[in-house]
Amino acid sequence: MNKDTIEFLQQLSENNSKEWMVENRAWYEQTRNGFLLMVGDLLDELLMINPGLQGLRPKDCTYRQNRDVRFSANKNPYKINMGAYFSPQGKKSPFPGYYLHVEPGACFLAGGLRMPDAETLKKIRQEIDYSGEELQAILHEPEFRKAFGPLSGPQLKTSPKGYEKDHQYIDLLRFKGFLVRHPLTDEQVLSDQLIPTCMEYFQKMNGFIGFLNRAVQDHESGEGLLGA
Repeated sequence: MNKDTIEFLQQLSENNSKEWMVENRAWYEQTRNGFLLMVGDLLDELLMINPGLQGLRPKDCTYRQNRDVRFSANKNPYKINMGAYFSPQGKKSPFPGYYLHVEPGACFLAGGLRMPDAETLKKIRQEIDYSGEELQAILHEPEFRKAFGPLSGPQLKTSPKGYEKDHQYIDLLRFKGFLVRHPLTDEQVLSDQLIPTCMEYFQKMNGFIGFLNRAVQDHESGEGLLGA
């Protein structure tokens, strides 16, 4: 990834207009291409531990810079970040995956499922109902907890349909998305050690993602992140 990626995104956030982008198109293309090269290298590393990602290309994992402003009060035309989501079937996959977010002062790694559809969420809750002790053990393992902190994601204020409010795993069942995150500094993102750093934390997510994947596989005909 280019060493001025953060600087480009900072300038874009301060000059978020089509006119500025036209004037700086060459800089954008260089930044974008550098990001795609890094994503390709990171994908190669992930394939060694997750064969379910076989066949993905960098462009399958990355997002357009243009924002969809049709239904947003924010009419800025461009995103001020770059991101890559590694999951079978690419960035629109229903499967859990790994995510890298690059934004000045707000870089991070994440893993899991942000907003599963209703049927997938039902399957995950069933898995928690059957095997919640396993997920609790993953989330409370000391190294995992140190790396990611507590589970994050939107939650219900009450118990989900079909589950009692005093269910032993109600704190997990209330989640509507299942994510873990680890912050990165801008310096880490621009470092030559970015890919090893990503892999260190992505590997620590494997048990968590495997748990989610087991539930989603049942819904999605057997294909999954771990190539099962």
